[in-house]
Amino acid sequence: MTEEEDFPPTQNEATALRAGPRRLGLKWKIIGGLAAGITAFGLLALAVLYYQMSSVFRSDLERRAFDIATNLADGAATHLSRGNIPDLYALVTRYSFFPGVAYTLIRDQKGTVIAHSPGTPPAVLSETPAPDARRLPEQREFALQGSPVYETRAAILEGRLGSVSVAVWAESLKPWVQHAVFPLVGLLAGALAAGLALSIFLTRGMARRFLRLREIARRISMGDLETPVGIESNDELGDIANSVERMRASLKAAMARLSRT
Repeated sequence: MTEEEDFPPTQNEATALRAGPRRLGLKWKIIGGLAAGITAFGLLALAVLYYQMSSVFRSDLERRAFDIATNLADGAATHLSRGNIPDLYALVTRYSFFPGVAYTLIRDQKGTVIAHSPGTPPAVLSETPAPDARRLPEQREFALQGSPVYETRAAILEGRLGSVSVAVWAESLKPWVQHAVFPLVGLLAGALAAGLALSIFLTRGMARRFLRLREIARRISMGDLETPVGIESNDELGDIANSVERMRASLKAAMARLSRT
């Protein structure tokens, strides 16, 4: 039996139904509020999770680029000392095939590019770093062909022979982040759905007691003083039910005294 069948509408309620659409009930207000709160919390948690995971993977990507640049600098030192340019080109080309690498290049101690991987942008080749920058590791972020890249520079023999630069695509982060975040998103979505279902279940029970109390108050107002409240609870609803019960008992006693006079 539905709640509407348990508690038929009063005359005033029927008039309100004929006059216009019924306002949102207490049960749906509570359920809507809980659903909105849980949804907002879930979206906020997802945003924080995605941001944190992206930061972690970005740090890993920058560290990976630095490791590649360091290894490339170590491998290029021997070829540079011998002036073996063809082997330098072969070396930077081999490192450019690493997953996520956009380009690799080698500069001499004057900052001139002496070897670079295929597809290195001309704007990058024309850059000349400051002398101090060639001796120190450096990382920067900029747009290349409309996509962000992270470039790492490492010195070769403390800058005495030059430096190497390795750039990695920022988009290479996406598969890592998605692979790590999506399972967590599924778990979080399941937990939110379970919490919402539990909230709806508990809310329906609480709303049912409110509706019963409203029906009892309606009967008392229409002169039915024989129906006990019958709601036992230790919360605010129980306090209201006790007040209604005392009012019913007082009215019943008053009516009994009036009938004897």
